[in-house]
Amino acid sequence: MTIELGLSGKVALVTGGARGVGAGIVETFRAAGAAVETCGRSDRDGVPGYTRVDVRDEQQIARWVEEVAERHGHIDIVVNNAGGAPFSEFAGASTRFHRRIVELNFLSAAYVAHAVHPVMCEQDEGGVVLNITSISARRASPGTAVYGAAKAALESLTRSLAVEWAPRVRVNAVSAGLVATPGATDHYGDAEQAARIAATIPRGVFATPADVGQACLLLATDLAAHITGAVLNVDGGGEWPAFLQHAPR
Repeated sequence: MTIELGLSGKVALVTGGARGVGAGIVETFRAAGAAVETCGRSDRDGVPGYTRVDVRDEQQIARWVEEVAERHGHIDIVVNNAGGAPFSEFAGASTRFHRRIVELNFLSAAYVAHAVHPVMCEQDEGGVVLNITSISARRASPGTAVYGAAKAALESLTRSLAVEWAPRVRVNAVSAGLVATPGATDHYGDAEQAARIAATIPRGVFATPADVGQACLLLATDLAAHITGAVLNVDGGGEWPAFLQHAPR
């Protein structure tokens, strides 16, 4: 039996797709035959399908979605990938800092989903919205507490919109664990430190951007036609329980 992914001719929007996890998602969808439009806050000359958009600004998002819909005639898949947060203990950060983290990691996805919904509802085949969340949404996230809370909110939004928008639009989330990206040394340290951290993951390795992209690809295709409101973990098994270091063997 031959399985076709069915993405040839499809149009996908990926926020924050110029580097890191987003770039892996963009490359995966393009390799599967989709036309991909992406965006980011800085200028990126020479990046195909790239538009400068601040995803924290709902008016910029609305214009971008409208322009893409006019250019292609349809939008089939959205991946809300833009996000992230620098390490900062909660009490020492300003309220403005916390607000910006929520805007980037939660509200931006809500703005994009709100803007694309009427486009998808007018299409015969509806559409798919995918939200990139994090392992931080469901476990303590010291140093990035508001980031974790924002991602938890995004998972809740995913489940609610899956019900509200069924059956026209499927809405799912991909929860990423620790991912090896070009900027990973800022978070995980040098190769020796990264190896020690990787050992805390049951599979023993970090995810790659392509791993996250392939999970998104699965959820965007008809292979996942009856999956909506789900959160797919791409975390290599999560984390070894800390008590096992001290438990008798």
